[in-house]
Amino acid sequence: MFAWRRTAVRKRVVVNQKERAFRGVLWAQRGPLLVLRDAELLEAGREPQRVDGEVVIERSQVEFTQVLASGGG
Repeated sequence: MFAWRRTAVRKRVVVNQKERAFRGVLWAQRGPLLVLRDAELLEAGREPQRVDGEVVIERSQVEFTQVLASGGG
């Protein structure tokens, strides 16, 4: 059922939440958490904003996740 998550680890993704999204490398999945590295904050009407460090997102807050093609970003 959740096999896509394993195949998405270490790939570039866009994690979409209700009012924002993050683009980055899905580095790890730790229980109910997703960890992104090399991330950018994406908000409607604004330029992508680089985020320092790791972004930790609760899976319950994720609307959907997109796995990007190689070089996507």
